[in-house]
Amino acid sequence: MDGKVVQLVQGREKALEGGTVEEMLRKFAPFPEIQAIDLDAAMGRGSNDELVRTVAGGATARVGGGVRTVERARALVEQGAHRVIVGTAAFCQAGANAAFLHALRDEVGRERVVVALDSKGGRIVVKGWQESTGLKAEDVLGALAPYCSGFLCTYVDKEGMMQGTDLEWFRRLRAATDLELTAAGGITTMEEVRALADMGVNAALGMAIYTGRLRLEELAGLG
Repeated sequence: MDGKVVQLVQGREKALEGGTVEEMLRKFAPFPEIQAIDLDAAMGRGSNDELVRTVAGGATARVGGGVRTVERARALVEQGAHRVIVGTAAFCQAGANAAFLHALRDEVGRERVVVALDSKGGRIVVKGWQESTGLKAEDVLGALAPYCSGFLCTYVDKEGMMQGTDLEWFRRLRAATDLELTAAGGITTMEEVRALADMGVNAALGMAIYTGRLRLEELAGLG
């Protein structure tokens, strides 16, 4: 956001700034895949394309934020993104936005598409987590599955708050799909990371790493 690596609390308040993108790439080098979200693009107030290009060129990266057109997704792939995360545009009032997802799959390939299921108060939220769709994540997994290779599932209620996450929610999601699942939002302890791994769910970590609550050396040892 604004050309800097940041961590937000529930998608609104900036809690801290990390190092430069280059510093973060060096720090996260032991991990197989990193995740970069262009928050300015997600909130519709610009973009950080040069930084995205740096991230994608320096690591295997999944990239999201403001992917609301097929052209935007293609541009991210051309910048080097290994996979593209799509959130808001994947949904319409009735559920999955099948027309858009079909076009996206045809353009960049199903294997490159990750759908973001960001949940707050039990309902999927979009547009930088500012609007609720009224949809439950568990109810749309099946309709979304033909268009993507996995899901990024964020428990927004605890995002950035260092208060733990909702393992039961992720357990329900795991039971609802065979596709790759990545959990995010409030993951604070090694116990939570291990519990997610035991149920076959990846963990996307932010605040717990930037504050030193979780040590990169210990996390790298899990792999």
